[in-house]
Amino acid sequence: MTSTPGSGGPTAAPTPRRSDRPDVPRPRLRRRFSRAERLVHRATGVLMLVCVVTAACLYVPQLAELVGRRYLVVTLHEWSGLLLPAPFLVGLASPSFRADLRRLNRFAPHDKEWLRAVRRRGFRPESRPAGKFNAGQKVYGGWIAGAVLVMLATGLMMWFTWLTPLVWRTSATFVHDWLSLAVGLVLVGHIGMAFADPEARRGMRTGSVERPWAEREHPLWKEEE
Repeated sequence: MTSTPGSGGPTAAPTPRRSDRPDVPRPRLRRRFSRAERLVHRATGVLMLVCVVTAACLYVPQLAELVGRRYLVVTLHEWSGLLLPAPFLVGLASPSFRADLRRLNRFAPHDKEWLRAVRRRGFRPESRPAGKFNAGQKVYGGWIAGAVLVMLATGLMMWFTWLTPLVWRTSATFVHDWLSLAVGLVLVGHIGMAFADPEARRGMRTGSVERPWAEREHPLWKEEE
């Protein structure tokens, strides 16, 4: 293979990728979520989305008329709700998943400071001390876990009508309907905050985040480990 004039090597020499060039620094990444954790999150998200969409089709008349097939919608809603805890239970086999559950369940003094900081206007990022998970994520995780358990219990009462008296089913229906509305609103907020932070989405999508982001948003993460 010949070389072009002025070149020091063959023309067929492969061009190095941008990430392999010495003049381009590689991004400093830090591992945030394991593969098991990301799979649990995705599976839970899909089941939750099916629950919310089918619930909307059952309770909003315009959507019910548009979709039709009420029996199919009811079946999808019931089984997606029944399977909702399954990814969590399977994920317990992962040590990294269990370790992050322990982090989510611990509410440290700096978490109170984080909550006070977000209530103030003009707060600086360094005024929000957080470990791997900030206080908002811990509150959301605890609330959504409790909501899923309540929704599952009330849904079973409504599904197996012969197991419970009428007054229980009536109360379960009331709680299930209003809590489902609250869950839908909280999920909209959760998704909106995720879209506002591309690096956080990257962590859940690829498992890694850039170190400057981790040091800015979760400065106590390294101390936790």
